[in-house]
Amino acid sequence: MGAEALSGAGGARPRRTGATGAGAGRAGAGRAGAGRTKSGKPRPGTGGQGKRKLEGKGPTPPAAMRPGHPAQRRAAASASGGSRTRRQGDGPAPPPASSGSSARAPRGAGDAAEFVAGRNAVVESLRAGVPSAVLYVGARVQHDERISEAIKLAADRGVPVLEAGAAELDRLTGGALHQGLALRVRPYDYAHPDDLLARATAAGQLPLIVALDGVTDPRNLGAVVRSAAAFGAHGVVVPARRGAGVTAGAWKASAGALARVPVARAANLARALQSYRDAGVFVAGLDAAGETEIRDLELATAPLVLVIGSEGRGLSRIVGQACDVLVRIPIAARTESLNAGVAAGIALYEIAAIRSRAAEAEATG
Repeated sequence: MGAEALSGAGGARPRRTGATGAGAGRAGAGRAGAGRTKSGKPRPGTGGQGKRKLEGKGPTPPAAMRPGHPAQRRAAASASGGSRTRRQGDGPAPPPASSGSSARAPRGAGDAAEFVAGRNAVVESLRAGVPSAVLYVGARVQHDERISEAIKLAADRGVPVLEAGAAELDRLTGGALHQGLALRVRPYDYAHPDDLLARATAAGQLPLIVALDGVTDPRNLGAVVRSAAAFGAHGVVVPARRGAGVTAGAWKASAGALARVPVARAANLARALQSYRDAGVFVAGLDAAGETEIRDLELATAPLVLVIGSEGRGLSRIVGQACDVLVRIPIAARTESLNAGVAAGIALYEIAAIRSRAAEAEATG
């Protein structure tokens, strides 16, 4: 019995030792991997690894490199647009867009739909009568008087109003700050340069056409169209490349004149000017280096195309060579130049005044 007791005691001691060893093993495992519980399971949030094995993700990448960020979507859209341009052979690819909205690639040049984003911009576009296809309103956006006015204006003009989620609005506007409101503008239907001559012939008037060389701001284009409508011009010609197109900004700057004065697009402006010359129309280029002042332009009483260059650079060399005469607007010496919209208004006024005086003299004589 003593032997059995001794044997039982001896057998119990190893079991206690074994249990102690298992506990020590578990404790050792806990010390070796602090990310595990006593039962050996991973602690929540460690991913099954100890903190010594966790590695940082490095510095935060720029906004344009973060997937899903609006700046990244704009950069991707710019890159895809540039690749399409290179495949079509329309010239060198544009520089990559930055995260700022001002560096975004221009849209709405007449060959694709343009989106106007933001509550104020959408309301102003609808007030100006910009031809619109669809008005998108955020699904859970908080309505205010601007959204209510936009919906009412769209309904009055027969523009469909659709509800869209935030992700869809982000995609449509290219990540712009849309504030839950976006307007899709219809692509502009450009005329052919020859259509402007036909328009003057149909009206029984001396042709007066304005051509823009290197003017890239759509607001200047809208201002020129507004002046052309005020002084009896029959249309405006813009180059297909390196020139402003008819966008929502141009519509607003024209104050509705784009609905009355057509804009023609020329694949090659110099060739279009030569075609006008072959048709018996004189070409006058507005340039600071011109020898003749605009008020003394004798060709104003003849069929005329007035060419206006960009502010600062003026007319390009090849376009200047296609002109019959270069004229200038006399300005103070301290003023370097005028923008295209202001210069067009002054020049067209002088041409209209010369024609009016000539008509009065012919009527009284």
